[in-house]
Amino acid sequence: MTEKLSDTARKTVLAPLLDNGWSMVEGRDAIVKTFTFEDFTQAFAWMTRAALWAEKWDHHPEWFNVYKTVKVTLSTHDVGGLSTLDAKLARKMDSL
Repeated sequence: MTEKLSDTARKTVLAPLLDNGWSMVEGRDAIVKTFTFEDFTQAFAWMTRAALWAEKWDHHPEWFNVYKTVKVTLSTHDVGGLSTLDAKLARKMDSL
């Protein structure tokens, strides 16, 4: 079962993500990042690739797409905050 990140895990797991453009959501235990692409087709293609990983890991992002930008918010609803699944999906999204 997935558990909420401990204070120690937050320091080691979240620090690289925050250094790579993710930020904490104010008033919520979640991280957010806006990805910008050349056009809508590239943004949608990236969302499709990310969706395949999200489905494989049964961990689905909150996201919002307008033209060439995709704003992604990650949090694990089952644990009421951030878990290792969020960090794993964030790293995958960064690599796509």
